[in-house]
Amino acid sequence: MAGPIAADGTTGTDESRLTAFVKAYDVRGLVGSQLTPQVTRAIGYAFARFLSPDASAVVVAYDMRESSPELAGAFAEGVTTAGLDVVMAGLGSTDMLYFAAGHLNLPGAMFTASHNPASYNGIKMCLAGAVPISLDTGLALVRDEAQDLLDAGWDAAALAADRVGVVTEQDLLSEYAAYLLNLVDLTAIRPLHVVVDAGNGMAGYTVPAVFAGLPLRVDPMYFELDGSFPNHEANPLDPANLVDLQARVREVGADIGLAFDGDADRCFVVDERGEPVSPSAVTALVATRELGRHPGATILYNLISSRAVPEIVGEAGGQPVRTRVGHSFIKAEMARTGAVFGGEHSAHYYFADFFRADTGMLAALHVLAALGGQPRPLSEFTAEFDRYANSGEINSTVADAPAKLAEIRGWAAEHGAEVDELDGITVTLDGGRWFNVRSSNTEPLLRLNVEAPTAADMAALRDEILALIRA
Repeated sequence: MAGPIAADGTTGTDESRLTAFVKAYDVRGLVGSQLTPQVTRAIGYAFARFLSPDASAVVVAYDMRESSPELAGAFAEGVTTAGLDVVMAGLGSTDMLYFAAGHLNLPGAMFTASHNPASYNGIKMCLAGAVPISLDTGLALVRDEAQDLLDAGWDAAALAADRVGVVTEQDLLSEYAAYLLNLVDLTAIRPLHVVVDAGNGMAGYTVPAVFAGLPLRVDPMYFELDGSFPNHEANPLDPANLVDLQARVREVGADIGLAFDGDADRCFVVDERGEPVSPSAVTALVATRELGRHPGATILYNLISSRAVPEIVGEAGGQPVRTRVGHSFIKAEMARTGAVFGGEHSAHYYFADFFRADTGMLAALHVLAALGGQPRPLSEFTAEFDRYANSGEINSTVADAPAKLAEIRGWAAEHGAEVDELDGITVTLDGGRWFNVRSSNTEPLLRLNVEAPTAADMAALRDEILALIRA
């Protein structure tokens, strides 16, 4: 076919080329100028061709964005043109799609741009059993074949396989909820008052189904599905988007607050004072619960998680294993090590008994079960899992990231610090202080995370390294 992508993957200034918005692990682009029905049709066809002859069907779900049903429908047309069937699950969260891929043992595609603004949409694809796919494991092949189709012009008659697939609809919400509730028993907990901020995202669809019948008094915020995000961005990683939840928790005297991102695969926790609970503390909490079920098991944590996580895992008799940042690394390491659970400081939580996939909902159920199974307020209960002061992730725009990283290596050498380069540069200093600096894969940014035993020590180290980065 005409118009192949350059061997080096470059696209010049043409932002409509697939290499501009097919990322390392998913597709994320601007609706209309990048992601169109024509584009998703070609990607669907190429994905089906990549899967053949090992797959018979693809399960597809989509979020509440206005463009999602049309884009998902075009993708399904591409899949069926290539000869595979489509199970259209309709509205769903990303972790519901992972459930579908695992439960049905089918490859899947979720149409969502997660926490990105309303002008974006995207596709998260996986293999049967919710196995992740990346550029290195097939996504690049899908991208390149789809680009060739677009360059040549889509011709359904010429492309159609001997057998054209069919689309069937299947509602999986109730099965998803039942599966989760079979993993965590909340029937005997004390009644809890829970504020949930869905951010007008998919938690407004999944939370009512999962929480129904539990001893929970749910105070819903922004449950109306609205991909324009009229109240705030559906990105709880930004503290500004937690303000409404924090205020409501304090106002009504709730026991806990939960905030989900747009596609509801991440969950952030707020205690009864309206204060955020560190995702590292949630990781440690859930890890101890999983180790209660699987004594001596392996627990994964990424390298920007608090050092409290491996300490607590070890104290609970588990085997902590440190990983790079990112879901593909976590999932691959889970498969390699047989880990039962993994957590990231970005509030992604991975469970072996959820097909090694990430699910904010299951993490939330574990926190609710733990809180409701004892009498203390959440702030007191989680204090034992939150031992150090952490800066959170701080982004800095830099002109030359490699040069800055070289400067940081020099700084570390001058200070006699221990350095490792598993993912970016992690520098360990005396007194329990450490920091990590990583380059963004997509932007001219350096990402800094700092931790120390006290807030004063953390702030001093943070400010010194930020000054170096931004000089």
